[in-house]
Amino acid sequence: MAKRVSVGRSVNRLAARRVETEKRPGRHSDGNNLYLVVDPSGAKRWVFIYRWKRPGAAGPGKLREMGLGSTRAVDLKEARALASAALKALAAGEDPIGARRALRERPTFGEVADGWLKDNAGGVRSNKSLARRKRALEVYAAPLRPIRVDNVSTEDVLAVLKPIWVSKAETAKMARGYIERVLNAAKAQGWRSGENPARWNGHLDHLLARTPRLQRGHHKAMAYADIPALMKNLAGRDATAAKALMYLILTAGRSGEIREADWSEIDFKAKVWTIPGSRMKAGHEHRVPLSDQAVAILHALQPATDTEAGLIFPGQKLGRPLSDMAFKQLLARLAVKDCTPHGFRSAFRDWAGDQTNYPRELAEQALAHRIGDQAEQAYRRSDALERRRAMMAEWGRHCMGGKAAANDELGRDQSADAVVITAT
Repeated sequence: MAKRVSVGRSVNRLAARRVETEKRPGRHSDGNNLYLVVDPSGAKRWVFIYRWKRPGAAGPGKLREMGLGSTRAVDLKEARALASAALKALAAGEDPIGARRALRERPTFGEVADGWLKDNAGGVRSNKSLARRKRALEVYAAPLRPIRVDNVSTEDVLAVLKPIWVSKAETAKMARGYIERVLNAAKAQGWRSGENPARWNGHLDHLLARTPRLQRGHHKAMAYADIPALMKNLAGRDATAAKALMYLILTAGRSGEIREADWSEIDFKAKVWTIPGSRMKAGHEHRVPLSDQAVAILHALQPATDTEAGLIFPGQKLGRPLSDMAFKQLLARLAVKDCTPHGFRSAFRDWAGDQTNYPRELAEQALAHRIGDQAEQAYRRSDALERRRAMMAEWGRHCMGGKAAANDELGRDQSADAVVITAT
């Protein structure tokens, strides 16, 4: 229940001139519990005097004095505003001194952002995603970091976003989203109140121009009919990047999945490559049935590695994978145009749809795509590994220029069509 606060019979008793000239030591009331205190030395300061008792305590409460600053630092108008805020705290059942102490202890935006990054690091899919978050909150939102989190305003957020809103539209949108989440976290912890100054709908959408959505389009892909010629070219090259690109094409994997592939993920006996969820885009473990052609590449590389763990396709730096530019640079050296590494997944999908009778769902599972809504996914327990094995075997034969098998013969060992890869 709100407390009843007794005030003087009159307010605003003091005038600015009197505050300046008053020399009599003692307390001089302005009303609303505000006093001008003149010390024997002649120094002058403002105090707010009130009674406070904790909820449930007996008696009238303890008389408390809260300093509001010297008259040199705080003028009469400012002192009255501070006294008014203290009265509101009392009326709300709060101790003004305790409320002010808590206010002073509120962290900066940077401190809250760092805590948010740490608390949410476990939900980040990759180091690259974590780096994007840190760059947004440490570099682009740098002007906000020293500001106390409850004082971050719309003007502060706009000062961060406007310089990059057009020139770096996607980066600006990402930064705005992370700033909004940090401020929401601050509010949840009691460090802020009111609306979020970084929210878009109904707020910043009225202050910033809508930027066109990034048109990513489809990744440029090689026609599946042209892949055998490329694979023949790659098979004659000793470079690790060439072997890795062949493995990427044969497994229809993503660039990052191949570059960071580890020997510990390979089961040669079962001919399965198991990619942990931590390295998958969707965050779920993905099993890839390995064709004879893919296994041949691994066997050719394994003697040089001679280990059960470690990178299958290491880069030039010790312990580091191939660069994310390795495949693009290789394709450029081969004069392969209008084709991206990711586009080979599209080539596989086109081949499966045009040249085979395999169900659409099977091809989507091979690409590690989520199929159907949440209810359908809940009932789809199997990853159809063995059915996909036949499909990937036929894809491997196609890639190396082998003959396609009839659908009723798929799944049988067609090792005669396997490509021979020599060790480097």
